[in-house]
Parts: sequence; C-alpha cells; structure tokens
Amino acid sequence: MSQLQTAENTQNQQDFTALSFENVKFWYPEAENAAVNGVTFSVKKGEFVSVIGHNGSGKSTLARLICGLLQADEGNITVWGMNLADQKNLFEVRRHTGIVFQNPDNQMVASIVEDDVAFGPENLGIEREEIGRRIDWALNAVGMSEFRHSTPTRLSGGQKQRIAVAGVLAIRPDILILDESTAMLDPQGRREVIEVVRRLNKEEGMTILLITHFMEEALLADRTIVMNRGEIVMQGAPQEIFENGEALLTYNLCLPEITRIANTLREHGIDTPPCLYPEELAAHIADCAEKRVLKNISSPRVPKENDEKRGVWDIKINNLTYTYSAKSPFATQALKGVNLHIGDGEFFGIIGHTGSGKSTLIQHLNALIKLPTAEKKYKPKKVKKGQTPPTMPRLTVGTYDLADKKCDFLSLRADVGMVFQYPEYQLFAETVEDDVAFGLKNFFKDLKAEEVKERVYAALTAVGLDPAEVGEKSPFDLSGGQKRRVAIAGVIVTRPKILILDEPAAGLDPLGKREIMELLHKLHDEWCRTVIIVSHDMDEIACNCTRACVLSDGKIFDCASPHELFSRADELISLGLDVPLTAKISNALKRRGIDIDSDFTPDGFARAVISAFEGGENHA
Repeated sequence: MSQLQTAENTQNQQDFTALSFENVKFWYPEAENAAVNGVTFSVKKGEFVSVIGHNGSGKSTLARLICGLLQADEGNITVWGMNLADQKNLFEVRRHTGIVFQNPDNQMVASIVEDDVAFGPENLGIEREEIGRRIDWALNAVGMSEFRHSTPTRLSGGQKQRIAVAGVLAIRPDILILDESTAMLDPQGRREVIEVVRRLNKEEGMTILLITHFMEEALLADRTIVMNRGEIVMQGAPQEIFENGEALLTYNLCLPEITRIANTLREHGIDTPPCLYPEELAAHIADCAEKRVLKNISSPRVPKENDEKRGVWDIKINNLTYTYSAKSPFATQALKGVNLHIGDGEFFGIIGHTGSGKSTLIQHLNALIKLPTAEKKYKPKKVKKGQTPPTMPRLTVGTYDLADKKCDFLSLRADVGMVFQYPEYQLFAETVEDDVAFGLKNFFKDLKAEEVKERVYAALTAVGLDPAEVGEKSPFDLSGGQKRRVAIAGVIVTRPKILILDEPAAGLDPLGKREIMELLHKLHDEWCRTVIIVSHDMDEIACNCTRACVLSDGKIFDCASPHELFSRADELISLGLDVPLTAKISNALKRRGIDIDSDFTPDGFARAVISAFEGGENHA
C-alpha cells in the first residue's frame, strides 16, 4: 500500500462519524415537556466530548438514547454507522458502546468482583484467556486489583464505582459513555479513572462522551456541549465555553470558582484575565506583583476545637472498631480504634479516601450499626484470672449511651437524622407526601393527620419544593436533585438535633450544590444543633465546615479547622485526597515567592490577595 493510500485511510478513519443525532426528541411517559427536544449533533471517531448542564437538562437521557436503553420518539440516531430505529441493530450497537452510570449498584450483577468485571466480555463471546487478561487490565486501571475476590456488596460506594468502570472497560468499547461516573469517587480515584479514559482516547482512539459537573474533567475534552431543558444551547472548545461566564449563568450553571476569583481581583484593580487553571491565575497575580512589594496577609483562622469543651449534644467516640463479615473469609476491618469528639453546634466535615471508613463511622451515630454491647444477645466474656479485660468501644450522642442495650434507639433516630449517599435508597412510598410523612408517623404516633400534613408541607417548603406541585407525584418521577431534596425533607420533618449527610451534593450541578449547602446552613442557623457532612469535595469542606476530621484506613489521621488541614497539602494528597482550589493557587504563588495566607474559601482568598496589594508599596 502506498504512503498516499495510508494517509487517505487514516483521514477516512478520523472523519468517520461515531455517533450522530438528527432532530431527536424524547418524552418520558406523562411528561409535559420533552426530556430531549430537537437535539442535533455528531461525534467523530476518536473525539473526546464533555457534556455539561443543570440537573434535569437531559444529559443522562441523551446517554441512554445512544445505548438504545431508551427509544427516540422522533428523529434519527446513528451509532457506528447503524440506525437505532432498526431494532435488529441494537445488539451490535451495544457491542460498540459502553456506559458507566452514576449509581454503580445499577450495574452490579455478580457476587464476586472478578465475575462482575467478566460479565460483559463473557456475553460478547470473548475467549477465556482474553477475558482473564482484560480483568487484570481493567482492575489494575482503576486501582482495584486487591479486591478481585471481594464481594461487591461489602465495598464502599466509591469502590463499587471503580468496579463498575472496570466492568465497562473490560468490554473495550469503541464508544465509552461516562454518566457522572466519577461523582462518588475520592480525588485520587477520580484522577485515576480520568487518566485511564484519556489514555484510551489518545493511545487507542476510543471515542469518549463524558457527562460531568467537574470543570477540571470537562476541560480535558476536545469539545464541550452545554444542555439546557433538553436542548443543546452551546458547544465549542472547553476554554471558550467556561470563559463565557454570563452565558453559563443564563442556563442555571455557575461560574467556575477560579473565574469568579479572577473577576473579583480584576474589579479591584488587579489585572487577572479570565483563566481556568490554578497555575495560570497564580502567574497572572505574580505578574501584577512584580512592581509592588506586597503586604503579608494572614486571614483570621478558626481555632481548633478544645476537646475538653462540652455541650448538651456533644458526640464522643472512644476506641470504635468495626469489622464487616467478621469470622468469615470476607472479613474486612473498616474502623480500627476511632477516637473523636464532635462539639454541640458544629458544622463538621468528614473526609477520607474511598474505603477509609467514613460511611461506616456515621452509621454508628444513629445505631444503624450497633455497638457489640448494645446487641440484645450480648453477654460479656468471662476474663481469666490475670488477664486484662478488653477495652470496649464507647459512643455517646448527647444523653444517649449507644453502648447500652437499654438505650432508646427509636428516640435516638428521631434526634439524629441521616441522609444516605444515594437518596433514592430512602424513597419508597407511592407519593412524595407519603414518603416524607413516613418517619414522622413512626416516631410520633400521636400526631393528628392535620399536624402531619402541616409538618410535611413545611419540610418540603424548607428544601425548596412546592408541596402543591410535587406532593402527589411519585418520588421516582423526580429528577436526581429533587429526589435528594425529598430525602432531606423526610429526615428534617422530625426536627432532628443532629443532621448527618453522606455526600449531600455529589452528582448535583454547581447551582444545585450551592443551594443544598445554603439549605443546610439555614437549618443549622434556625434549629438544627449540629450538621455533619461526609464529602470528597475539599472546596465544600473549606467553605462550610468549622472543623473536619480526616479518616485513613479506618483511623483518624487528623482533626482540625479546614485552614489547618489544607495547609498540609502534601500529606493529604499522599492519602488519596485533594486540597481546595485556593490552596492550589496559594501553593503556586509560594513557588513564585509570594505568600498569601487565607482561610481557603474563594472569597477569603480574594480578600487576602486584594489586601496584600492594597497594603503593599510600589517599587522605586
């Protein structure tokens, strides 16, 4: 074959259309508006496209239409040259496409991890030896090789997500679709998965469609598509999209925090053009500082909580240990002697890598997991003469002693409310109103029907939902953001003294995240004594929490104010975590000889930089 023919073949491959939509429309049953409304776009073979948009904008529907999980009502969809309108093409289309959902439990099919990863290749008829190689490669790619023989049900949410990604990677699809599939991963896991995706795209020419709310992920794409109310409203290079902040705001999206910081600095006379990377912003600030001697600035710091201070609703944990499937081949020690004090009135954060024990820890706080001594059948073992009695775990929440089997656990769960990692797990009733009322009726059986309805309506209103609009709807017909609000309403309806939320903002668009955190602060200010959030989002912790603890391998690594924690960036990164955006900018400035000490919130960092410039002097 001549060099000219080879070049022509390469060009033809690059021009090959991997998928295309032509005026596609789709309605969910009984929905007034189309979830996808007249969408037209195409993706070339080997292209990396990111899709962003507010919750309910049609992104996930788009992904399901590509895989044939949903059938378009109007228009044409072509995948790898095959029209999805022809049902005979469906199986072949799915050989070429792989989708990773936001909730990994939707993809788990086997009782052993390696069997789950092998499921796809086996169904495609791939040879056994090749399946073994693919299992090895896929598990190694997502950092889960050591869990090959584990049971998926015993893994954390983030670990399950990695297995779900591995299961799709093992089929080696031509088109890989990721529907918020890194939302529940810790920062290191997110980096690892995205790096695998980038490598598959660059080295093997895999076509990628990445649906995400993480700006740093969307920036890696060749092209970004913005959806709003089922329509494509913007598309182009990611840098162009994110620098067009005013347009994003009109589509219920938020400006990236780094853009907001740059805008604030520019408004105060510091020439920082729109930028998208910490190093880039740091370079602009350093350039502006070249002709000035900056004033050293230290933002006020939140003092570390005094462990001797006590309040009515303090949480005190001593020597807490827990092993899943104890005395079985699948035994896994999740907590290894946790000691922690959470003060009455705190807005407290819990962070840690995937599988560090975060969810296990919080499930002890309202006795979803009981201490051994609180079990009805517990009897202390007789200690032989000369032996030291074992140190038993202790846990008190306010006046409740959770180590005592006589503890009033029903009242405890009314006072300590919990919203799980996946809110849809808490929804089960036929209507939203019935779902929110369930806990109230069980905890307060003497309430009259009128009182129940009044408190349900108040709870729905508090979370920003109109009772008249959603009250009679099925909770499963709501968007992901609305489901989360209903789940929160079902917990706060009992007016708990302590509210615990496991990844409350994960999977939400930027505006949804902001609204959820504003809601939690409102509840905290008005009547909820203590709020505890588990999060992988370091900016979320920096902006909202009075203190936070870091869990690593079932132990407390540290417990301090966000300022103190995020000042130890290298240590946190070594634990598979990350640091806030502002800490990354501060570190980049330090490498340039500029020390800006802030509280690591975007507003606090901007104020510190502005103060440093205003307090500085011009060079002679």
